Amino acid sequence: MKHSFKLLLLAGIVGLWSAAALAKLPAPSDEAKAKAAEAAAKTAWAGKIDGYLLCKAQDRVAAHAAKTAKAAGKEVKPAPALPACADPGPYVSVAAAAAPAASAPAAAPVAAAPAKKS
Repeated sequence: MKHSFKLLLLAGIVGLWSAAALAKLPAPSDEAKAKAAEAAAKTAWAGKIDGYLLCKAQDRVAAHAAKTAKAAGKEVKPAPALPACADPGPYVSVAAAAAPAASAPAAAPVAAAPAKKS
């Protein structure tokens, strides 16, 4: 009984000290915030790529299963209508995407050229 009380008391003291240490951490710098945003964007893009690759693999498996079932003479039901797999495209860094947007208002407006008829 005495041992568990000491252990509980020690855990409480350690918890209070760690909370005090965390409370005194300085706010992250702008560079650290930008780095964290870049890492979050890259992770999100990787998730989209994984989803796209999974979608393509599922399409291949479904096509193969239908093909083998048809070859075996089994009845093949039509697959339900699903949205097409959307390719997220190449990774574009947050800094590169923000740079043209920031400089766009400073640029002079360009008049649209008339369409050529052939």
